[in-house]
Amino acid sequence: MSELLASPHGTMAVLNEFGLRAKKKYGQNFLINRGVVDQIIDAADISEDDCVLEIGPGIGTMTQLLSEAAGHVVAVEIDHSLEPVLNRTLEDRDNVTILFQDILKTDLKKAAVEYNQGRPLKCVANLPYYITTPILLQLFQEADCFESITVMVQKEVADRILATEKDREYGALSLAVRYYSEPELVCMVSPGSFIPRPGVDSAVLKLNIRKGAPVDADEAFLFALIRAAFNQRRKTLANALSHGLDGSDEAVTREEVQGALEKMGLSPTIRGEKLSLEQYAELSRHLRQKYESAV
Repeated sequence: MSELLASPHGTMAVLNEFGLRAKKKYGQNFLINRGVVDQIIDAADISEDDCVLEIGPGIGTMTQLLSEAAGHVVAVEIDHSLEPVLNRTLEDRDNVTILFQDILKTDLKKAAVEYNQGRPLKCVANLPYYITTPILLQLFQEADCFESITVMVQKEVADRILATEKDREYGALSLAVRYYSEPELVCMVSPGSFIPRPGVDSAVLKLNIRKGAPVDADEAFLFALIRAAFNQRRKTLANALSHGLDGSDEAVTREEVQGALEKMGLSPTIRGEKLSLEQYAELSRHLRQKYESAV
């Protein structure tokens, strides 16, 4: 198919040809702004030496332009009904592979080996807003498979990702993203850039994957602390951790948390939303000492 889809006319022509309507259960909104697509591809810094993992190609709008920039594109699409559409819109794109499956069940290491000789992929995605966080966390669990992740997300999610301990949007997602990557805002995207128009603004972020952990901490224990802290964010950190980890191998008492906070020069009544990633890592080391000294 010679006509590019990144325009209202190109998108509507395909939707009408196949009698398509966006499916709410998959959070489908078709991007029609060529300028936004170009910004995403430019931010992802894609060259013919790269293999790109695209999540949610939809009707192939961004896939067409990705295939012009990249050496190979592997697009993962959950909606099997789009197979005839993608066969049509990508019929002349020999460097595109479509996998009709759930990204949350995709073997990312296998994809990197099969399509990029085990080298890190560059991920580009217009993520469904209802499942953004689970997808990001899944990608981070296989972070060594990626060089970067460039994503379109709901503005409110972008605010949470970019927030620091000084912002009210700050939370467990902010910390997880900063542990695995260095996030940066690429651009804001208005509802008019999509068919149908979503009820919210969107943002494009680039997450540059870190080569190693940014802090000295046991990763599993660190995130157990973070989850417990933000699951009960209205409580003081000492109370949240003493209740949130209760019954697990990592259980701590309120007094132990307060003692660790005092060693760090922090108030024993501080809330979890006031600690940076580095401070959570330091707290985790203090709390881990009781296990090390007992051995």
